[in-house]
Amino acid sequence: MSRSWRGALGTAIGTAMVAGASVLAGCGSIPTSGPSTGQVDKVGQTPTTEGIQIVDVTDDVARKLFTERERSSFSEVLGTSATFQQQLGIGDTIDVSIWEAPPATLFGAQSGGKVGPGNASTTLLPDQTVDADGTINVPFIGAVKAAGRTPTQLQRDIAARLKGIAHDPQVLVKLSKNSTSYVTVVGDMSNVAHMPLSPRGERVLDAIASAGGIKQSIDKITIQVTRGTTVTSLPLQTVIQDPRQNVPLHAGDVVAALYQPYSFMSLGATGKNQEVNFEAQGITLAQAIARSGGLEDSRSDARGVFVFRFEDPDALPWPNKPVRTTVDGRVPVIYRFDLHDPNTFFVAQSFMIENRDVLYVSNAPVTEMQKVLNLVFSVVYPIVTGVQSFK
Repeated sequence: MSRSWRGALGTAIGTAMVAGASVLAGCGSIPTSGPSTGQVDKVGQTPTTEGIQIVDVTDDVARKLFTERERSSFSEVLGTSATFQQQLGIGDTIDVSIWEAPPATLFGAQSGGKVGPGNASTTLLPDQTVDADGTINVPFIGAVKAAGRTPTQLQRDIAARLKGIAHDPQVLVKLSKNSTSYVTVVGDMSNVAHMPLSPRGERVLDAIASAGGIKQSIDKITIQVTRGTTVTSLPLQTVIQDPRQNVPLHAGDVVAALYQPYSFMSLGATGKNQEVNFEAQGITLAQAIARSGGLEDSRSDARGVFVFRFEDPDALPWPNKPVRTTVDGRVPVIYRFDLHDPNTFFVAQSFMIENRDVLYVSNAPVTEMQKVLNLVFSVVYPIVTGVQSFK
């Protein structure tokens, strides 16, 4: 090779090296799927104005989060008492039958009276609806308080007030139309229903059955029960699997079946970058990684597994003070996992994924270096090849 060609080739290679150096100097512009492990670490070392908290997840942290997340059960909040007393209410319709022993002196002389066993006179009063002030009217004694009483209590009261004016009166009160002792069943059901309550003691699953069942998959449904000002919810799957949560219902309860498709985002060096749906009962980090296709062996950094979440302010003692929150009162948190440590795989089985979490796995440092070298060679190789071809 002549000196002039050697000089030209040297100049070309030098130019390529300068270009390569420029690429190395500007490696921050190299294409990547997100921040590196080091960049996330810097966020924790230098608190940002956004108030991002970095938390290394240990077994203690996972246990505390699990305890905070644990829902109150139906049995704890609503109770398990199956005792039911049919109390009459405004709008209920009732039948009142009155027996008067012979010689009947009050109702026996009235038209419509019938002769029963032992020549007792039987009178069936017309159906009555409990009016707005909670009373019904009985001939000869007037208004009788009915609302808030059981049929048995009401019949005793009517019989007591008839004593002295009727001969040995006996009274039977029967609910003919139940308008108040019912449970409202709504939500993602085949039908919306009013389920009447009976002394049998209807339960949560009875309410769901009375509405024709749910329309979606069981694992996607959350059951919410509203009793007065108390609102509590559980996954339907939990109610089915744990008989203690199939609690008796009370008059006025509202049972709602809510279709809530929970999901998290899988990003970075995972097998699949996508939104992943999961069950209402929840899944662990280990399950989330598996459903994301695992860590991509060729480029993932096992020390750089992160879960991004907006967390409750009281969930943990936060490392950065003062604790800043978003406009809706949430704390932006990055939970950090080191899967090079075998113990972390046990932690991952108790760390629960929340709805709208972002699971992110960063690229390994060697992957970034490979990208740099590929860029350098993509500049150097065409120049060298071109010079040799020109020669």
